[in-house]
Amino acid sequence: MEKLTNKEEEVMHILWKLEKAFVKDVMAEIKSEKPHYNTLSTIIRKLEDKGFVAYNAYGKTHQYYPIVTKEAYRQKFMNTAINNYFNNSYKNMVSFFAKEEKISVDDLKEIIALIENEK
Repeated sequence: MEKLTNKEEEVMHILWKLEKAFVKDVMAEIKSEKPHYNTLSTIIRKLEDKGFVAYNAYGKTHQYYPIVTKEAYRQKFMNTAINNYFNNSYKNMVSFFAKEEKISVDDLKEIIALIENEK
């Protein structure tokens, strides 16, 4: 599974949310600057080529749906990020966020409690 571009990820988030959508439905959900219809259609076709989406054909119109789950993509992306940026260490990742003050002591205690309850 390859990493998606920012625009491809944005489209995938919309498809994960909608579950099935025509290009016009995806366009309606885009909050940032809207691409041209043909550009968006090309992005979705590239996602199909990459194996992320499939479609049902209704005449000349296609209704697209994700075939890669959000959870599967998140797991792959997070594992790659942890490996590439934190030397494959979850401790280094949590330490980074603690130093950046992106995670509180209460959050850390809650994570520890979750881990201990899983044992």
